[in-house]
Amino acid sequence: MMTETEQFEATRDHLNAVAYRMLGSLSEAEDAVQETWIRLSRTDVSDVENLPGWLTTVVGRVCLDMLRARTSRREDYVPEPVVGAAGGVDPEQEALLADSVGLAMMVVLDALSPAERLAFVLHDMFAVPFDDIAPIVQRNVAATRQLASRARKRVQDARAVPDPDAGRQREVVSAFLAAARAGDFEALFALLDPDVVLRLDYGKLGASRLVRGADAVAAQAFLHRGEAQYGRLALVNGGFGTITIKDGEVIAILGFTVAGGKVVQMNILADTERLAKIDVSALN
Repeated sequence: MMTETEQFEATRDHLNAVAYRMLGSLSEAEDAVQETWIRLSRTDVSDVENLPGWLTTVVGRVCLDMLRARTSRREDYVPEPVVGAAGGVDPEQEALLADSVGLAMMVVLDALSPAERLAFVLHDMFAVPFDDIAPIVQRNVAATRQLASRARKRVQDARAVPDPDAGRQREVVSAFLAAARAGDFEALFALLDPDVVLRLDYGKLGASRLVRGADAVAAQAFLHRGEAQYGRLALVNGGFGTITIKDGEVIAILGFTVAGGKVVQMNILADTERLAKIDVSALN
């Protein structure tokens, strides 16, 4: 029979997944999981029949407290992405693209209230029963269902559903990177949906902005054509994007949402403080 420590370690990846979807930051997710371990070590769980389920609710409670302690997010805020190497498109990679929580989805989750986010993430993403979620948000079960329902509607209304064809996604993002490197405004414009939205996040001290429309977004890409020379294709939260590395330093990570063969959303993290925390070793 596994010890409590062994069960915790066996559940760690799952807890990190829950915490990342709750917080949008791998470093904060690790802090939440560590706090969950501390609470486990201080609690008598000998009567707990389902320890992984208990740990899931505890990490949810920890994340809820962390969300409530936050100041409100800026509209142009971009969560910290998970970056991987962009190899050839194969069935396993297509499954990854289908199952991952894309950067655009993380942006939508960030717009929910803390209680809505917890109810939606735990129930809709991890199948935690409402009976277990209700005590965490201090509501009855019916009210907790309403939280998840409101969150689900907001996610459905705001989320741009990417093309399921991984090869097509790669083709569009590669073409965008090539056009940006060439400073080809017309080619950039042709790859953008007319209502494309760009979030450019330089952090609290930078000139972050929210840009809407193909003309304005193409102009931004044209303006940064020099940086595009250092860009390379990468997987960003399971979807195709780019990472810009200059003189060994990551200066930007770009997440793309491609739908109908066009870029409908771009999320660019250029906050040096948060970029320094992101593991890009998979690209080497």
